[in-house]
Amino acid sequence: MAAKGAHKVTADFEKALAEYTGAPYVVCVDNCSNALFLALMHYGIKNKAIYIPANTYPSVPCEIVHAGGKVDFFAPRKDGLLRGAYQLWPTPVYDSALRFTWQMYKPNTYMCVSFTGARKILKLEKGGAILTDDRVAYEWFKRARFSGRRECSYHEDVFNFETSGWNFWMMPSIAARGLMMMEQLYDFNGTPLDVPDLELPYPDLSRAEHTMWRAAK
Repeated sequence: MAAKGAHKVTADFEKALAEYTGAPYVVCVDNCSNALFLALMHYGIKNKAIYIPANTYPSVPCEIVHAGGKVDFFAPRKDGLLRGAYQLWPTPVYDSALRFTWQMYKPNTYMCVSFTGARKILKLEKGGAILTDDRVAYEWFKRARFSGRRECSYHEDVFNFETSGWNFWMMPSIAARGLMMMEQLYDFNGTPLDVPDLELPYPDLSRAEHTMWRAAK
């Protein structure tokens, strides 16, 4: 079922993201952390060790734990910097909070992008998306982000729930702003622009020994 009413603008934004990134399917959510969580949940990581950089955003190990996995860290960088996208190894899930550019999509992956905050390439109040070429995952993500239902009034859909889900959907007002701001990623002739990866400093999370992360090892 196609998106209706206010949700149509989110579908239009997803189409624009797909055209720019090269991903066959795009599902927008309220932030990149929840995009990572949904991707990990769909892939299935219960009781599995997931390796991530020691220098990364603190929500990443949290989402691994919430999805049932165990956190382990690669060696920290001396400069404490993180650049571009990285794989949550050995899954096909990528944290791409610091990469957003033309034809960026890697086949057979779930790439999670971020639009939250002043330092991101596409700066919205809050938002994220999952890029994928997996049609089955795409359909699951669409319902999972929206409490298990379709993009319509719950009065229409209350008896058609096929799965439980989460309240992770992107506000249509944010999608509308994102659709407008996509213009900055093209020149005046309509040619898409390549955008360099971001590079930001992050703390060494392997030293934090957060109770939740430690318990999950």
